[in-house]
Amino acid sequence: MKISEAAEACGLSSDTIRYYEKSGMLPEIRRGPDGHRDFSVRDVDWLTLLYWLRETGMPLRQMKRFTALAKSGGGTVAKRRAILLAHAGELQRRRALLDRCDEVLAVKIASYGATDGGGET
Repeated sequence: MKISEAAEACGLSSDTIRYYEKSGMLPEIRRGPDGHRDFSVRDVDWLTLLYWLRETGMPLRQMKRFTALAKSGGGTVAKRRAILLAHAGELQRRRALLDRCDEVLAVKIASYGATDGGGET
């Protein structure tokens, strides 16, 4: 599939896909006889993973480390798993913080009742 189709399928922009490719974060993308990229389903699966890693706040530096390990082969599974586990832990920490923020806002919203709070904070 063309880059525009891959972009639509994975949620990334074509520019981001090109950036990830130039940064070495993608496997070798096959090129058609016309020289245009020809993305496979497997390529799109990888792009989708990168989309979600970035969407969940994984730093590009860490994403690059993860992809470099993936390119190194099966001997790096434990290291890749450790990266993902650490990221999952960070997501849990952030989720707990957001839950607390939600609780604080709910209390403040309730304190206003159905009418204007009269200019109070």
